[in-house]
Amino acid sequence: MAKTRSELREKCMIILYQWDLFKKNGDNISIDDLIKENLEIDNDFVKDIVYGVVTHQNEIDEIANSYMKDWDINRIDKTGAAILRMGIFEIKYTDTPEIVAINESIELAKKYSDDNVRKIINAVLDKIVKE
Repeated sequence: MAKTRSELREKCMIILYQWDLFKKNGDNISIDDLIKENLEIDNDFVKDIVYGVVTHQNEIDEIANSYMKDWDINRIDKTGAAILRMGIFEIKYTDTPEIVAINESIELAKKYSDDNVRKIINAVLDKIVKE
């Protein structure tokens, strides 16, 4: 059965979370392997988001950090960081409507992050869109 975009975004978040953990531990695993482990079938939407976030991560992190007061993206939990990076990527690099990118990010944050991280994600994405 085909997955909704929301379900696919959740898969992207999981893949990016795993990627971050493997990188931190010095493990050598490819993005393709992580995608294959998390998806039953090949999906271009997931690949676009995951590869986009990984490719532009430094720039995305700079954008995120510029909108956080007394915080930076490495200080929030890895799940929250993955969600925030995806939201910024969708707003800056895709034609996803801004409101959709924000709403999808907030829904993931409600499910996977604490309230403080959800508020940070919401504030950062909101500031990006308003500028």
